Amino acid sequence: MEHRRPDPDHLLRQVQAAERLQGRARLKVFLGAAPGVGKTFAMLQEARARQAGGGEVVAGVVETHGRSETAALLEGMEFLPRKQVPYRGVSLEEFDLDGALARKPALLLVDELAHTNAPGGRHDKRWQDVMELLDAGIEVFTTVNIQHIETHRDAVAKITGVLVRETVPDTVLERADEIELVDLPVEVLQQRLRDGKVYLPEQAKQAADRFFRKGNLLALREMALRKTAERVDAEMRRYMEAEGIHQTWPAAERILVAVGASPEGTRLVRYTARMAAALGAPWMAVHVERFRGLLHSAEAEARVQEALRLAERLGAEVVDAPPEGLHAVEDLLAFARARRATKIVVGKPSRAPWVERFSSSLVMDLVHRSGDIDIHVVAGEGTSRKDRLTLLPALGLPSWAGLGMAAAAVALCSALNHLLRGHLDLADMTMLYLLCIAVMAARFGRWTALGTSVMAVAALDFLFVPPYYTFAVEDMKHVGTFAIMLGVGLAIGDMAERIRAQARMARDREQHAQELYHFSADLAREGEAGKVRDAARERISQRFGCPVALLLPEASGQLAPDSSGSLKGEEELAVAQWAFDHQAPAGRGTDTLPGARGSYLPLLGTEGPVGVLGLLLPKERPDLDQGQRHLLEALASQAALTLERARLAEERAQARREVDREQMRNVLLSSISHDLRTPLGAITGAASTLLDPPEALTPEGRRDLLSTIQEESQRLHRLVINLLDLTRLESGTLKVQKEWVPLEEVIGSALARMEASLGDRPVRLDLTDTLVAVDPILIEQVLVNLLENALKYSSPGSPLGLASRLEGDFLLLSLTDSGPGIQPGEEEKIFEKLVRGSAPTARPGAGLGLAICRGLVKAHGGWISASNRPEGGAHFLIGLPHPSPPEGPPSEDVDHG
Repeated sequence: MEHRRPDPDHLLRQVQAAERLQGRARLKVFLGAAPGVGKTFAMLQEARARQAGGGEVVAGVVETHGRSETAALLEGMEFLPRKQVPYRGVSLEEFDLDGALARKPALLLVDELAHTNAPGGRHDKRWQDVMELLDAGIEVFTTVNIQHIETHRDAVAKITGVLVRETVPDTVLERADEIELVDLPVEVLQQRLRDGKVYLPEQAKQAADRFFRKGNLLALREMALRKTAERVDAEMRRYMEAEGIHQTWPAAERILVAVGASPEGTRLVRYTARMAAALGAPWMAVHVERFRGLLHSAEAEARVQEALRLAERLGAEVVDAPPEGLHAVEDLLAFARARRATKIVVGKPSRAPWVERFSSSLVMDLVHRSGDIDIHVVAGEGTSRKDRLTLLPALGLPSWAGLGMAAAAVALCSALNHLLRGHLDLADMTMLYLLCIAVMAARFGRWTALGTSVMAVAALDFLFVPPYYTFAVEDMKHVGTFAIMLGVGLAIGDMAERIRAQARMARDREQHAQELYHFSADLAREGEAGKVRDAARERISQRFGCPVALLLPEASGQLAPDSSGSLKGEEELAVAQWAFDHQAPAGRGTDTLPGARGSYLPLLGTEGPVGVLGLLLPKERPDLDQGQRHLLEALASQAALTLERARLAEERAQARREVDREQMRNVLLSSISHDLRTPLGAITGAASTLLDPPEALTPEGRRDLLSTIQEESQRLHRLVINLLDLTRLESGTLKVQKEWVPLEEVIGSALARMEASLGDRPVRLDLTDTLVAVDPILIEQVLVNLLENALKYSSPGSPLGLASRLEGDFLLLSLTDSGPGIQPGEEEKIFEKLVRGSAPTARPGAGLGLAICRGLVKAHGGWISASNRPEGGAHFLIGLPHPSPPEGPPSEDVDHG
């Protein structure tokens, strides 16, 4: 037996598919060929069996249509109350989606999947309600008939003569975890109809004569069986892959449908969707007129957009591909081969047979040149004369300016031919006229070129072909010359028009590319999410010429209100919130809440939604076409990635700040532990000694111990004050209470606090007699920290200096010592937290004093610096704002800035 090594990629795909299935709610569809086959009955039977096994089952909406046997199965089952929806003066009962989401049962029964909801609800269709229930994790049983499947709509209409209005996209059935066919023989179904078990007697008679004819039911039954067979075949293929059953399979199919401006475009799309589903193949839709360089009337263009939107809704990749050359068939085939398409689906030409005999069609050229690509030609129902008129190129008639220029150019050519008549023969004159036609074609297009050709032929005949100055022709060979001139003129005009159309398309694509580039560049320059949002909103608003709302989520997951004021009303915000929660477009131009004013697109990053983009088009403006929607999606995708990057950068910065803060906290605790232990140890030791018997200590010894307790307590007090100041500075809660006080008073208070530590250390004062507007307590703390720092880094007995002077609008305070000074390069570093000077004579400290000095001085709007004195020692200089002192005695009412 041959053993094959498992393919790792295949195993990975299996695991990923199993994970996707594991986390999603199940959907089971009961499929029938026609009404009355028993879909609802079968659904209720299985629901009753689930309920008997202990499962939770709730009937969301079940239509019994008066059938007693169906109603009997609902007995004892929990019902979800219907929602009353007012519509045109009456109250309609509808399925309560919000009630179902709030109840959230394990299994919910939702009958009639193709039902259209009453206007004003969140969704137009019931199948959209079901998709939202599945997204919420609720298992659903539902029913649908084959005529309501989108891709079968045209075939059903052709068979039965009834155009079904309520349809369900095929993607909904593809989402189903199980499809159960509920089938009855045609004769049994017709008997049920006659017995009144399908419709009321009056309705039953009409149905028997039309929809329920035997031929119709046989065809519908075949379609339902085929749909089920396709599903079974797909499940079998998945089973074989899961079980590792290897078998030779043909190469994967890929289908391309060429959509034109014909009314049969939607038929082509549905046919291709059915083919792709049957083959299990991916498919693409392309606007074929783009390859032919044609533009059509507004009505025809609307049909193209409708067909492309339908293709996108049915799961196709809609491709916006411009032609590369001048030959439509070669360009289309080259594109198909580049995308590895194995089949091309086109519509049958609608031109008259006699036209086909004299001119090639796109279909025939494709058939002859397709090579190994299969061409499927789909017949339509014929095109009316009115529809054929809309297919004519909408290039407009030649303008008066163009005709005037053409007439002037032909007159100029005629004048030149007349002047050179003796030196030129008729062929040379003809070439000069053809040059004139080519110039007019390149400048004004097809129709002006045709007009120029007619005027050139007339001028040549009238002026230069005998008999002269008449339109009569003696030699019939000149008639061929005239026909060739007209034909060449028309061909040149047609080619020039195609080149002009391609140039327009190329300019449009270049413009889109430039817009996307500039958009990305603008967003890349912004760092914060708020600035990215504002830049994206402004650029998109300029591009589409309408207000734009860009909503970002709060921490709770709810979208924050629009800061620009463009989005107004709780209803619009609710639509945007739905788009964010379900990661799907909503609002105008979509299938969800289409009555909303704006169109809302979720901004999807790599880790989920990061916001919602709302485009608020004016009511009178049409919805975006395919190209505009693709551009908007590209801009939204770029905005989403940039917003996500900005958010991640902010999160990284926050995490880094948290790490730095934690490290700082640990270093701080480690640093101050010694400073706390030293005074506490001294206080504890002195207090323990004082508790000894009185006779053990002399009065001098007792006094020394009490002095030690006092000094160490003051040291401990200064350390605690520094810690408190640091905490207030870090948290931003420090309040500066300024008041006018004499400078000598602030300095005297600081010296008094340091009197014990200074001892007999000389302090030289050179102070300005002035009032200062400061917080005296905070500035006193600054001076105390500077004095304590000077005592640590200078030798005992060396003098200290305190001086002040006025310089402009600042009061300068300086403190000098005679110590070793500051090590080179540490002039700024010593003001950082937990940094100690590296002088060898320094006594250890917590490294907080100078950092607190800078913080307190900055809180006053000032600055502090450190340098070395030329004669040795450190020099600290403080600059404090010094407004003009008030007249009269000092006042405490000053600006608390």
